[in-house]
Amino acid sequence: QVQLVESGGGLVQAGGSLRLSCADSGRTFSGYHMGWFRQAPGKEREFVAAISWEGVTTFYADSVKGRFTISRENAKNTVYLQMNSLKPEDTAVYSCAADRVYFGKQARYNLWGQGTQVTVSS
Repeated sequence: QVQLVESGGGLVQAGGSLRLSCADSGRTFSGYHMGWFRQAPGKEREFVAAISWEGVTTFYADSVKGRFTISRENAKNTVYLQMNSLKPEDTAVYSCAADRVYFGKQARYNLWGQGTQVTVSS
């Protein structure tokens, strides 16, 4: 069973960078498509980025394209979200998600982590 744990969140000034990690404490990881989502206070959860199980295909929300990069190291059971040029509107709880079948922008992934807070000050 995959168990997802996010880390790397924190407080950063606008223009700064953070790298989020999503680690899998279960036994299988490489067969799962992975996604990052975020939810700001009072707003709906929104898609951020996704990566296919083998790491070949990635796609991003328009709001983060060119600033964020998703990657994975299956040997380390970890997915990363490198966030550069952060803006105050990027402030949210960021959660990773996994699914063996679904690979897309909707929150239809089967497994979710608890999330990590990212706060960007102006």
